Formats: sequence, C-alpha cells, structure tokens
Amino acid sequence: MTIINNTPRRLRLAMIGGGQGAFIGGVHRMAARLDDRFELVAGAFSSQAERNLATASELGIDEQRCYTDYAALLAGEAAREDGAQVVAIVTPNHLHYPAALASLEAGFHVVCEKPMTFSVEEAEQLAQAAEKSARHFVLMHNYAGYPLVQHARELIAEGVLGQLRHVQVEYIQEWLSEPPEADNRQAAWRLDPAQAGAAGCLGDIGVHAFQLAQFISGQRVSEVSAELVTAVPGRALDDNVQALLRFNGGARGMLWASQTAAGYENALTIRIIGEKASLQWAQEQPNELWLKPLNGPSQRLTRRDDWLSANIAQGVRVPGGHPEGYIEAFANLYQALADGYTSGEYPSWLPGIEDGVDGMRFIAAAITSHEAEGSWTPLHLSKASGASGGAP
Repeated sequence: MTIINNTPRRLRLAMIGGGQGAFIGGVHRMAARLDDRFELVAGAFSSQAERNLATASELGIDEQRCYTDYAALLAGEAAREDGAQVVAIVTPNHLHYPAALASLEAGFHVVCEKPMTFSVEEAEQLAQAAEKSARHFVLMHNYAGYPLVQHARELIAEGVLGQLRHVQVEYIQEWLSEPPEADNRQAAWRLDPAQAGAAGCLGDIGVHAFQLAQFISGQRVSEVSAELVTAVPGRALDDNVQALLRFNGGARGMLWASQTAAGYENALTIRIIGEKASLQWAQEQPNELWLKPLNGPSQRLTRRDDWLSANIAQGVRVPGGHPEGYIEAFANLYQALADGYTSGEYPSWLPGIEDGVDGMRFIAAAITSHEAEGSWTPLHLSKASGASGGAP
C-alpha cells in the first residue's frame, strides 16, 4: 500500500534574538512549532557568546548554525542549499529595523516583533524594501490571531452593529508599578530609550491596542489627542498613556495603556459600539465575545469551529469548551504565513508592513500631541492597512 503524505513541507526558520532569559523568543518558538509547519534551523540568539551557544545547545541547533550576529546569520544561511527561508526577529526594539532590512535585502521572509522600527522614516524605508524584495513581512500583532477577534471584525464588516459610533480600547498591566529589580532584563531594555526608542508603554503595549482598534473596527485612526505620563519618578519613558481618537469612518474613541495599573495582569479589552449593537472582547477571557443588541438581551458567543466562518475556523484546534489562548493566537499568524508561502496567496487579515507603518505614525503623533498639551494631531496614515508582501 502506498501512503501519500499531503502534509506541507516545514519551512526552515532562523531566529534573531530570543536567547536564554528572553520571554518572547520562547513564545515564537512554541507558536511556530504548534502546527508542525516550521523547523528552527539556525539563530543568532544573543550578543553574549556564552548565552548564544548555550541557547543553541538547548534548542538542538548545530553549533555551525549558531551565528555571532544577524549579518553572519544571513550570509551563512543564504549560502546554504538547506538554509533558512524565514527569519524571526525577537530582539529589543532598536534592532528591529536593521535586522529586518538586512533580512529582506538578503531574500528572506520576515516575522518581526512590534513596534516595527524606531521612527516613521525607518518604517517607510522598510516598507519600500519589502515591496522591492517581493518577500512577505509579518508584524507580530498576535491579538489579531484570536478567532473571536477575527469574528468580531467579520460581524462589523457585515454591518451587524450598523454605523460605528465609539471605540474604547484599553491595555493595562501592573508589572512596572514599582522600580524593577536590577537583574530584570525584560524591564531594563523597555525602560531604556536607547533600546526601546522614544516610547515606553506607548510603544510596548499601546501600539497593540491601537492596531486592535483598527483591525476590528475596519476604520483607521486619523487624529489623536494624547497625554503620556511617567507614574514612577525617575523614568526616562512613559508608563501610562491616555488618548482620544478620531477615526476616518466617523467613529470616536479612547485608548488607555498603562503598565502601572495595580492589580491588572494583562487586561486588554475592547468595546465597539454601533447604532444597532455593540461588541466586547477581553484577552483574559479570549474564548467569549459579547454581542449586545440595542433594546435586547446580551449574547455570549463562544469559540466554536462549527459556526465560525471557514477561514476563521481553521485557526481553532480543539472543540468548543476547551480553552485556547495566547500561544495559539501567535501560532495562527505563523500558520497563515506558512499557508501563504505554500499557496502564494497570503490572508488579507495577516498583520504586515503597513500595520507597522501605521503603528509608528500613531506613536509619533501621540508624542507630538503630548508635547503640544494634547492638541489634535493627524497621523498621515499609509495607503492601506493589512498584509504586505510578494511571491512565495
């Protein structure tokens, strides 16, 4: 009997950053392997030689494919017949742009953490490089990967809420409410302008809230009035952001992001209010979506693959009632990238280069508004928000 294996071949993945002690690198590795569509084959995991080699050893990576830096990785993998096809960039912010630019120019598809760059100018240059490279760029706005987030987006596009009126999004955490311990590497680079950029909380989680508001609503923020606060004395970057938003489709909104909200672990919540109904979703209860009709009882919608649309249901891995969450949402972005690579058609919802450009314009406009005592500041948005890239 002949056994036919229709399983798509694994894509070969290299990682820049994500060494021992890093948080997000491990998340990416778990997500990339969840659907058996990727194989980690190489990395430049740390600028510290000992940690770099130790990470490679832990992950079973050949020492010859553990590189000293991203330039050596790109050169080494490009020269191999079995070299990496996709590069995941999971470094602190200051390395996103140079590593992503070099990866695209070397012919690799890219998965990059947010915020995409340090500045709007870098973001625009990276967008040009992505277009020229004909390679696909995925920006890891993982919350777009939750099935019920995509379902909420679908309901709004279908007109279930009617004309949108209000968008309320908040992303609040407590973990920087006090000065961190000296050896807290995750806090250290996020509070350092040389590594994080001009934005602290705004760039770390505020940009997630911004992207989610645009992603679900289908409208784009055109103007912002913002205040950035440093709640803990002595910090060089903001740890709390409050902003009013004007959307190009007529909706008005509010965004609150804070890393000094005592008692809140990872409370990302969004409410979208229309003329006929409202939607509410919270990341800490990601398997339920509330639909609240005007003059009618609220409905709790659960994550079931037998009633979600086919495109969304393929991102559901277990039956209804079995919780799915954070890792699976990351994995849905990796799965979508692999599907696009195989078919040549990348899903339109997959966050990409234009989302990164919009995010940097939002950060720049919020800082400008804050410096001008909260004056309304335009974002000068890019032409389209969504996936970007070329041929597989």
